[in-house]
Amino acid sequence: MVLSESNGRVQLPAKAQTRPVVDDGKDAESLKVAEDQIGHPSMGVEVRRNYMGDYLDVPFRPNLMKILQKQGDKKVLFADRVLKFTSTGKMKRHILLITDFALYIVDPDIDALKRRISLAAVEKLCLSERSDNFLAIIVPTEYDLLIASTRKTEIVSIFVDTTRSQSDYELEVLSSNRFEYNATSELVKEIYFDETEDGTRTRIVRK
Repeated sequence: MVLSESNGRVQLPAKAQTRPVVDDGKDAESLKVAEDQIGHPSMGVEVRRNYMGDYLDVPFRPNLMKILQKQGDKKVLFADRVLKFTSTGKMKRHILLITDFALYIVDPDIDALKRRISLAAVEKLCLSERSDNFLAIIVPTEYDLLIASTRKTEIVSIFVDTTRSQSDYELEVLSSNRFEYNATSELVKEIYFDETEDGTRTRIVRK
């Protein structure tokens, strides 16, 4: 998968170059990650702006605000659309929200909360040594989360900085061209990042 850098932001190339190989050669569905404009100033909700942070205008989206308020979260550090990998290897567009206490995976079609993970439950982050958009969030007490985002570097920075400020704990960030993750509590998969003439080829296989 060939990726390019533009103004410090990793960009997805043409659709033909963004199809990871999943489960012994089967191509995953390819979806384009939308690039949203920066939101307006918040109304009673603090939004982290060092990296822009909120790309979805969360304070002006009542359904998202309701999800956060129900959990007692008020400080939005990051909000954007990402691609989430299912246990079967397919990709589906979701909303990723990160606060100073947890991350949220929301179905954008119905604004329904699909998963909430406490930041304290995250053991480490895994990413490749190459220029790609993949990020695995390792949660040993549950199961892991594999996503693809053009703002991967920003997400990692927010995780590391927030964990350090909340607990004085240095979150481990593993850079490797091969690592495992738990797609479910009982299903382990391995992801490979292979260098080719055209760039990076990504393979996800069952163990």
